[in-house]
Amino acid sequence: MNEITSTFTSFSSSSSSSSAELRVNQAILAFQSARPVILLDDLDRENEADLICPASTLSHAIMAMLIRDCSGIVCLCLTPERARQLDLPPMVSHNQSRYGTAFTVSIEAREGVTTGVSAADRLATIAAAIHPDAVPADLARPGHVFPLIAHPVGVQGRRGHTEGAIELSRLAGCGDAAVLCELMQPDGTMMRGEALLEFARQHQLCMLSIDDLVQVSRVAAMSI
Repeated sequence: MNEITSTFTSFSSSSSSSSAELRVNQAILAFQSARPVILLDDLDRENEADLICPASTLSHAIMAMLIRDCSGIVCLCLTPERARQLDLPPMVSHNQSRYGTAFTVSIEAREGVTTGVSAADRLATIAAAIHPDAVPADLARPGHVFPLIAHPVGVQGRRGHTEGAIELSRLAGCGDAAVLCELMQPDGTMMRGEALLEFARQHQLCMLSIDDLVQVSRVAAMSI
């Protein structure tokens, strides 16, 4: 049994804190190696799998993968502080999203892009947004990258992919911004079940759940 298959077996058969810690540690190593991972939310929530990676290590190849194998709606997960620094207001004044997904106005790098929709252009937009010295004027609005604002207390406040992606990026020492996109099948349906496992095996991607991150985060908080 290879490492990927072993991970899937433990994922499906155990939700103990030790198993959660193992999956989180594997995902941390993947992030530190500039590799994306698959993040699942709760079955009674969206029941979706997102491909996530740190914004700081995002490459052209990973961006192309997000566009090709996912929904193509590439989202940049930001902290509330970062969103304020970039002057990114909510997309709507009254959020009616079922799970309170906090989209801001969409963005584009003001310099160095053409139409803004290519993998290279979206990569440039994300690089501009996460630059330490970035200011609001560096970004045009609207654009082809969709920022999401995380809950102020992370996965303990909201069990969403946005919060999970940032939590994992922080744990990996890769900064507090992450990129995500929902995995989809070629026929346009959401990727779940065996199709998801096969995709992960094919691309040698590790997989974890938001509940894993919640458990690890809770244990870490109790030890402080």
